Amino acid sequence: MRILVAGAGGMLGRRLSVLPGCHGADRAALDITDRYAVAEAVTGYDAVINAAAWTDVDGAETREAEATALNGDGPANLAAACAASGAVLVHVSTDYVFAGDGKAPYPEDAPTAPINAYGRSKLAGELAVRRLLPDRGHVVRTAWLYDRDGRNFLTTMLRLADTQDTLDVVDDQRGQPTGAPFLAAQLVRLAQAAVAGHTPAGIYHGTAAGETTWFGFAREIFAQAGLDPERVRPTTTDRFPRPAPRPAYSVLGHRRWAAAGLTPQPDWRDELRDVLTGGPVA
Repeated sequence: MRILVAGAGGMLGRRLSVLPGCHGADRAALDITDRYAVAEAVTGYDAVINAAAWTDVDGAETREAEATALNGDGPANLAAACAASGAVLVHVSTDYVFAGDGKAPYPEDAPTAPINAYGRSKLAGELAVRRLLPDRGHVVRTAWLYDRDGRNFLTTMLRLADTQDTLDVVDDQRGQPTGAPFLAAQLVRLAQAAVAGHTPAGIYHGTAAGETTWFGFAREIFAQAGLDPERVRPTTTDRFPRPAPRPAYSVLGHRRWAAAGLTPQPDWRDELRDVLTGGPVA
């Protein structure tokens, strides 16, 4: 089976591109906002995984049209091309499509209500995929994605640990830290099952099991890295004002994986351990 990975230059895309059967295309090789280039690129592939995205959450507040072109129009182009070619599409979305005011894990069919421009742009992509590819379009929402390389929360915490005695980390936002290699493997499994006709189209939640706060995540990073977790101190979101509001609650439910015949991802602590050590991915 041949899988095209759009957005292969990003953190998730790099992980996807090295998996068996995957062929990566970064922004230079494939601009998903160019519908003619997309139609040509998709030809001959059994499935497409879209990891291309505008990810600058704060920047989207003043450049929403640009964010929507990549996060909304780009997935629409991919969905239209897959509809024409017969390929399956697995499109990566985000917890930011929700308001973040929940008290229990959001099910896949929970009402969406993004509170910032980035969330609106990603919701536009979801809606396009479901409209244009209702039978072969799979939307996978993820959250709090990290890896041991590049710029992300894990590498930032480890870098700051070398230069600061203590770190203040917000303790009033809850979510599910999700290792990029684990999500990449889950996306490929979903694509393979979808091509085989074993999985219903629609929305899935690709996050680790369990939940914590950024403060809890930071303490666990320190502990697993052999550092003193007491160096991490709790604080509140209002101490770090940002242009784009962040959802306070981003915990996602995983019920639909059973319908696909697939096992959800492991607990976030287990994922962190394997990401830090380069151990096996379940």
